[in-house]
Amino acid sequence: MQLHELYPFAEERKARKRVGRGQGSGLGSTSGKGLKGQNQRSGGGTRPGFEGGQMPLQRRLPKRGFHNIFKTTYSVCSLTRLQNAFPDKTDISLEDIYQRGLARFGAPVKILGEGEVSAALRVEAHKFSASAREKLEKAGGAAAALEG
Repeated sequence: MQLHELYPFAEERKARKRVGRGQGSGLGSTSGKGLKGQNQRSGGGTRPGFEGGQMPLQRRLPKRGFHNIFKTTYSVCSLTRLQNAFPDKTDISLEDIYQRGLARFGAPVKILGEGEVSAALRVEAHKFSASAREKLEKAGGAAAALEG
């Protein structure tokens, strides 16, 4: 198989719109842009949200509430998900959690205590809920909290 034998064939592909190539093309003269005005000019048009000089909607509406830009948002993972993802592993590191896709890479991870722990697990994460820490230690494992 050659590159030119792949579908769709050249004659089946839609041709690009060639504007300003004579009256017979249907897109000659004004190139389908109409007569005069801002949108007919080269580089013309307005930015999104522009309302012709009227105060735009996003500026007319009042701003409410408070948004804390310094808040730390944790990717949460339950003990059940950990055990399902690593059935035969006893030492689960933060890198393992990222690689298995249980948390977004680079995001701080918090382990929640949903589910029961059947084996002695040593789990490494940024934070643990009180119930998760208790269940891990009760099963003979450990909860290693990281800095940051």
